[in-house]
Amino acid sequence: MRPLSTDAPKRYSKRNDLATIRTLLPYLWPKGSANMRSRVVIALVLLVAAKGVNVVTPILFKFAVDALDGKGQAIFVVPIALLAGYGLARVLSIAFGELRDAVFAKVAQRAIREAGLRTFRHLHKLALRFHLDRQTGGLSRAVERGTKGIDFLLNFMLFNVIPTFLEILLVCGVMWGLFNFWFALVTFVTVGFYIFWTVAVTDWRLKFRRRMNSMDSEANTKAIDSLLNYETVKYFGNEEHESRRFDDALRSYEEAAVKSKVSLSMLNIGQAVVISIGLTAVMIMAGFGVKSGVMTLGDFVLVNSYLIQLFLPLNFLGFVYREIKQSLADMEDMFSLLRVEREIDDKPDAPALQISGGAISFEHVDFDYTEARNILKDVSFTVPAGKTVAIVGPSGAGKSTISRLLYRFYDVTKGRITIDGQDIREISQDSLRAAIGIVPQDTVLFNDTIYYNIAYGRPGANPSEIEEAARMASVHSFITEMPDGYNTRVGERGLKLSGGEKQRVAIARTILKGPQILLFDEATSALDTHTEREIQEAMVAVAAGRTTLVIAHRLSTIIGADEILVLDHGSITERGTHSGLLAVGGAYAHMWERQQEAARAQQALDQNSDSQDASEEAADAAE
Repeated sequence: MRPLSTDAPKRYSKRNDLATIRTLLPYLWPKGSANMRSRVVIALVLLVAAKGVNVVTPILFKFAVDALDGKGQAIFVVPIALLAGYGLARVLSIAFGELRDAVFAKVAQRAIREAGLRTFRHLHKLALRFHLDRQTGGLSRAVERGTKGIDFLLNFMLFNVIPTFLEILLVCGVMWGLFNFWFALVTFVTVGFYIFWTVAVTDWRLKFRRRMNSMDSEANTKAIDSLLNYETVKYFGNEEHESRRFDDALRSYEEAAVKSKVSLSMLNIGQAVVISIGLTAVMIMAGFGVKSGVMTLGDFVLVNSYLIQLFLPLNFLGFVYREIKQSLADMEDMFSLLRVEREIDDKPDAPALQISGGAISFEHVDFDYTEARNILKDVSFTVPAGKTVAIVGPSGAGKSTISRLLYRFYDVTKGRITIDGQDIREISQDSLRAAIGIVPQDTVLFNDTIYYNIAYGRPGANPSEIEEAARMASVHSFITEMPDGYNTRVGERGLKLSGGEKQRVAIARTILKGPQILLFDEATSALDTHTEREIQEAMVAVAAGRTTLVIAHRLSTIIGADEILVLDHGSITERGTHSGLLAVGGAYAHMWERQQEAARAQQALDQNSDSQDASEEAADAAE
């Protein structure tokens, strides 16, 4: 099954917010982790304790006010005790809340870490087809916003929104019990309408926020894509074109951001009106109660304290609700990546590859990228253990597809591929790829040191092993001549190194890996003749005693292969040794002749250039 494009994760099948929260719950209540579960329980107990003390605090203040309003000597004793109790209650309320956050912090951060790590691992397990379709900038933003969304959701929804609703119910119950039904009703209606207004307007505003996020991802993707292709932009002088594309996304973001800000002002004004009307109505009722003697001055203060206490956290409800909705959407984007099916997956309990010699066999292999794009047709060949087989052919013949199938980036449509008689679909991918070393045509290095890039072949290798691999790849001398030696940074994708230098580093990395099977995928096609010869010598030395598959463009590099296959339009049209294929006079012989003519023409051009340079030098000397 082909996964969908990654440029917009929201294209995946949508689930509702409750389903997204259910996806998160296992991270908060992890199996087999008594420590994490106990922390959740303790945090919830502290949450209830904090809200309980929060509701009691205004009552203590009421009694203190009533005592201050009373007669007699009690005024000097009772208020002090009540006010001290009031102060203690406020401290406990804050302390319980802070302790709750401290206890739960490890649970929250562990959940963020586990969710992010699981997504990262899943992305690496997805097939090459997925990664060829992806937009890296948008994908990275989806994961980044998803992990931040988990953090926000846990901190605000679990310890802000839910406790606030609990407090609203407790306050309404207290006011009904202490005064009458109408106080509770007006408070509940005011809070209810406040919440309704906030949710309704925030839902309406979400489209602007979504537009902002969409344009933010688009701008980020365009910026990263443009910077990664810096040289191409310069080649075609398209700096202004790239700037216009980036600015178009920024302009759309600007428009959405302005609309979001204006609508936020509308939300805040409406909230202020609702709060003012409700607070005024309750205070008027309390005022009449005090005037008639039904209520005390402390009751009047209590009503005011409760309403202020409720509306303070509700002031942030619009922001919190919007961010919770956005966090849920961001989490959904990230979790949707986890639902992308692994096109290439190991079978349950797949065994590791058992290498006895490393013989490779393609048996009647067909492969289609899509139904309309047939690449390989009934391809059969064998690379005996310790031997070298080369595959040549025109561009688009399917040569690189063979290397991708061998690495199991894709599965064959028909037929099978075996190593030492084991179908590669039946063994674990990790063991398969551990047995194969590749030097690709386009060597991509990490933006780190040369040492790190060579050590990537076998992380954990010691410096002497890395230097030995570099010597075998004929790159040690070059490295030591650089000012920083092995600590030289290679730049983005290794752009600070030449093509030949990158290829040598790639060979050293493969040597360090120590595979039984080697795959050279047009490893010298982009190099000059001199550099190609040096790289070729290193490749021959590395391939000694190993099963080697060479995908070549330049035929001069595979003259010594034990067998050469000519691939054309997905089928093998010729096979044999170099001399045998030349004797046949077929496609291989014609390719060889064309390349030899091109080489002779280039040599003549170089000689003419050298002669001209010599003449100019002689003329300069005569003057």
